[in-house]
Amino acid sequence: MKTCSLYGFIQAIALAVLTLVLYFLGLHSDPARLGAAKWVGGVGGLAVSVLCVSLGVRARRAEMPEADSFAYGRALGAGVLISLVAAILGAVFNYLYLAIINPGYAEVLLQDQMDRLEAKGLSGAQLDQAEKFTRYFMTPVPMAAYALIGGFISGVLISLVIAAFLRRPAPAGPPRV
Repeated sequence: MKTCSLYGFIQAIALAVLTLVLYFLGLHSDPARLGAAKWVGGVGGLAVSVLCVSLGVRARRAEMPEADSFAYGRALGAGVLISLVAAILGAVFNYLYLAIINPGYAEVLLQDQMDRLEAKGLSGAQLDQAEKFTRYFMTPVPMAAYALIGGFISGVLISLVIAAFLRRPAPAGPPRV
């Protein structure tokens, strides 16, 4: 449990640092630069998540005696626990980021969404309706909830794959005579 919590904490901190780097580079302040921020954040976030879950599951496996099996279920459980800790801490950071650190980010996201809807040819009335709906979901609480759910689901998916590679089969028993 301690190892999984540690690696979940490390993952959450690394993802928070990535978000802050994008913020300080100015990629979260302009809808025109938001595409680059989404790409870098997505690829970087995936790399951080895969690395932290892999290292965490490997560390958890190393804690188990060699004579014990570290089957797929145990590896998956460790990865899911790491992902849960990271998702909870990430949601807290997401809330703080949107409410305190960069409260204007929601407006940038909204403008980017409206620009994309306008490019699709939506009418003025449709854009107004979409803006009201989207504005509600761009507040800190729904965005933090989305970060929690999305982070956990993506972590479980990553864990499903990683567990297949990092499982350790039960040692072979004594030969039968």
